[in-house]
Amino acid sequence: MNIIITQNTHSQTYQDALSIRRDVFVEEQHIPETIEIDHLETLCQHVVLYSDDHQPIATTRILPLDETTWKIQRVAVKKAWRGQTMGQQLLQSITDLAYEQGITCLTLNAQQPSIGFYQALGYQTYGEVFSEAGIPHQAMKRLLN
Repeated sequence: MNIIITQNTHSQTYQDALSIRRDVFVEEQHIPETIEIDHLETLCQHVVLYSDDHQPIATTRILPLDETTWKIQRVAVKKAWRGQTMGQQLLQSITDLAYEQGITCLTLNAQQPSIGFYQALGYQTYGEVFSEAGIPHQAMKRLLN
């Protein structure tokens, strides 16, 4: 497995991230592409996990909120790779990078069925459930020491 991170929205890595996101969010979950691909794209770091034969299999994006906080968004794993720890590997890589860069808090908005996945990785819920793109979400955060 290999992870590539880019902020270049003209790169192949970014195109691979968009392909996964379109498959998962636009095709599977019927989220309009105009919501999925938003005005924050150029402000984010786009992370793609590749298989050993360089196939893009999972992605997320990181939006820096301030000097110590990152917001993790658009976590997606291709259907054929789900249940094989790809999401955990992706998030562990982000956590490792956050530690290296002095980030002390990771936040995200989890779709309700994914809350347990994030809790197992050390995230805690806060606030009330809310709707994003018509899907119930829960704000979560993980403090890093």
